Amino acid sequence: MSETMSERTVTVEPGAGDRPVAGLFAGVVGQDEAVAALRAAAVHPVHAYLFRGPSGNGALAAAYAFAAALLCPDGGCGECATCRAALAGTDPDLHVVRRSGASVSIGEIRHVVALAQRRPLHARRQVIVVLDVQLAALRAPALLKTLEEPPGDTVFVLLAEQILPELVTIASRCVEIAFPPVPRAELVAWLTASGVPADMAAVVADSSGGNPERARVMVDDPDVAARVTLWESVPAALGPAGTSAAALTRQVLESADRAVEPLRAVHARDVEALTAAAKEMGERGLPGRKEIVEQHQREERRFRTDALRAGLGVLARRYRMQVVRAATSETVAVGDQDVLGAAAAVGLITETAEALPRNPNEALLLQSLFVRLAALAA
Repeated sequence: MSETMSERTVTVEPGAGDRPVAGLFAGVVGQDEAVAALRAAAVHPVHAYLFRGPSGNGALAAAYAFAAALLCPDGGCGECATCRAALAGTDPDLHVVRRSGASVSIGEIRHVVALAQRRPLHARRQVIVVLDVQLAALRAPALLKTLEEPPGDTVFVLLAEQILPELVTIASRCVEIAFPPVPRAELVAWLTASGVPADMAAVVADSSGGNPERARVMVDDPDVAARVTLWESVPAALGPAGTSAAALTRQVLESADRAVEPLRAVHARDVEALTAAAKEMGERGLPGRKEIVEQHQREERRFRTDALRAGLGVLARRYRMQVVRAATSETVAVGDQDVLGAAAAVGLITETAEALPRNPNEALLLQSLFVRLAALAA
């Protein structure tokens, strides 16, 4: 599925427009280095940029803001029709291409190539944003030629969670901008500034893995604190008289299912709003409804996986605390068996978190982890 968005050209002297451009990036949380790089790049842009980082860390919001800075005739004032349209995704010289299936198809890549040959409608350049480029690895050659010989009035912004070996050549043709997880302190500060109580902000920051988008959804989840407590209780629950690995696996999977409910509610409201807007335009239904629902389902599956990985992060911190206490204690030796077991547990949890997105059998993977953790404590 693709969406068309807008742009206006920028003619800015070095150093000009710093204050307005900074305002454009107000929606990008905790990515000061990325924002500074993009503010500088907007003055004299090159033909292609690669924003690398997990979905929800601010890359998409930064792409919209960067496009507005490139297209606004005043270098990104944040107030003109062009800036508002770019930030809202409605300006005709900004094109956002989203995958409609499990991967980016050859048809979608060809659509990107065709868009690049168009002339801007209102500005001196156009911006093409392509999401989930890591899922276009098999289609990379079809995009490479366009990146190597780009039209002079087109700027590409590619978003990828990671750079696979098949994408190394494409990455080499782009300026890379990293979007790492947001530091906990910055996430807590942002949440509290948004009106979230301090205790809830701390729990959400600890559970969101440095992902502002996930944190924003988790604020509406009444089970956040209970989920953190569940994961923190795993070591004790796996003791000799504790819960079995199978029963504990069921508990954490059911907790992950509940974690998705706030996101489903957001998606339901989005579909309702889009349907109402379509009816106002004379449509009988929502055009592309099937693709939108499928996209939402993909986001929900990923969010559920992220909730499990966040829980594993809470569990890993629980074991790390044992190691840290041993390192700072005068009575516990770092070579103590319990300390060595805690360090080994962190390694097992890290392996599981890395394997989770690729493993279709979550229950088997988690149960295996819990069995091994119980064995370390025996």
